[in-house]
Amino acid sequence: MKCYQSEIRLKPYNRGFHLINDIIIDSFPEIEKIRSGMLQVFIKHTSAALTINENADPTVRVDFESHFNKMVPEDAPYFIHTYEGPDDMPAHIKASLLGSSVQVPITNGKLNLGIWQGIYLCEHRNHATGRKLVLTAFGS
Repeated sequence: MKCYQSEIRLKPYNRGFHLINDIIIDSFPEIEKIRSGMLQVFIKHTSAALTINENADPTVRVDFESHFNKMVPEDAPYFIHTYEGPDDMPAHIKASLLGSSVQVPITNGKLNLGIWQGIYLCEHRNHATGRKLVLTAFGS
C-alpha cells in the first residue's frame, strides 16, 4: 500500500462556500500514483469546515450560506463565547455541524466524485486568514 501526505495552505476566502477540488488536485499530484484508494482532506481549524455537494450551480453555495446564517444566527443573546466577534461562536457551531474532514475514493489516479459533486471549503468567518488542509492519499 502507498501512503502520501501533504499540508497545504489555502488563500484567504470570503465567508461562504467555495469549491476547492482543483486546488487539492493541483497541490497534491501524488493522487495520480494511486490506482485504487482514498483521499482524506482534513481542515486544521474550528471555524471553517469541509463538505461535498453540488459543483455546477453556484446558487447552491449561496443557498447554503443563507440557510446556515438563518439556522445559526450571529448575535444570539445566549452566546457567551464572543471574544473574537459576532461571527466567532456561530462559526464554531457551523463547523461542528458540517465537520472537519471528507473522504473521496481515488480510482485510476483521479478523484472518483459524482458528476455533480465538489469539495467545499465552508468559510464561516468574515475575515478569515488562509486555512490549512492536511491531504492524505492511500491505496494501491
